[in-house]
Amino acid sequence: MYKLFFHLVFKRMDPEQAHHLAFRWIRLAARVPVLRTFVAAALAPRYTELRTEALGLRMHGPFGLAAGFDKNAVAIDGMAMLGFDHVEIGTVTGEPQPGNPKKRLFRLVPDRALINRMGFNNEGSAAVAERLHARVPVFRTVVGVNIGKTKVVPEAEAAADYVTSTERLARYADYLVVNVSSPNTPGLRNLQATESLRPLLTAVREAADRTVTDRRVPLLVKIAPDLADEDIDAVADLAVELGLDGIIATNTTIARRGLKSPAHLTGETGGLSGAPLKQRSLEVLRRLYARVGDRITLVGVGGIENAEDAWQRILAGATLIQGYSAFVYEGPFYARAIHKGLAARLRASPYATLAEAVGADTRKATV
Repeated sequence: MYKLFFHLVFKRMDPEQAHHLAFRWIRLAARVPVLRTFVAAALAPRYTELRTEALGLRMHGPFGLAAGFDKNAVAIDGMAMLGFDHVEIGTVTGEPQPGNPKKRLFRLVPDRALINRMGFNNEGSAAVAERLHARVPVFRTVVGVNIGKTKVVPEAEAAADYVTSTERLARYADYLVVNVSSPNTPGLRNLQATESLRPLLTAVREAADRTVTDRRVPLLVKIAPDLADEDIDAVADLAVELGLDGIIATNTTIARRGLKSPAHLTGETGGLSGAPLKQRSLEVLRRLYARVGDRITLVGVGGIENAEDAWQRILAGATLIQGYSAFVYEGPFYARAIHKGLAARLRASPYATLAEAVGADTRKATV
């Protein structure tokens, strides 16, 4: 039903307008008590075998919504209603910004992909913090907060900008993510170099600790799939050295290899997400797990379309997994299908728990 609706309605709309329309429907449904209960019962059934502990947190399962969908923390309960086990909001910047000029979001339907150059459009960390402070949760879900650099802030002052957002948002975050890997903010990816990343992550960690004194806020970094292998190793080693809680692999890519969509679409600048990112994200995840093992939590994201993709990320080393682009193509039953398929694969596997399956294939390959 959704796929027919997508082709008849959403496919004919501007992608950003379609996103806002779907977003409004989700938010409205979550505000109606009887309706949200019915929707959650249909789309978010719980599988006890998928219960997950990660980052010191307990979750219904390992599958969450990646950052970028809910930039301003306006639909956390709506996304939980649709079955996502955790919701990562943002990317949020220190100051509000409109993002890049429109048109800035493009569908590559033959490739089941998206290209975006949104440019961290968001209301800023002060407004998002105020919204999170006022929020009265309807559904129990883990909320991650993804922070990035304000575009007008010089690269040399990036750490102070991240610290500002940390001081405003850390108390509301179940976990905090430093995004240094979007291709749509000039100079941002330069911060992935270890000589820049070390002081940045240290400053954010210190800010989180002095802002929130009654618990430790887990801190993760999100990296690009376009890093060279030696740079992936360097980030992994740095994460272990600094006592980071996790790495999210990966953000969108600037690569355009093997696409089927028309050249006027594939030639658009921005980050490519969706199915074409699948193989490289999996490779990065395997490399990270081979390097860090179980010392830190790995989150697999990029091209996860179905339960088999999710299962492969777990076997490669991901404790948590996330989706976004496939949600556009699969619709409201996306998370339900992932959970059902994961539960079936776990039952058919030699592993008693999901935790036992994490990294199993990568461990075999390195023996």
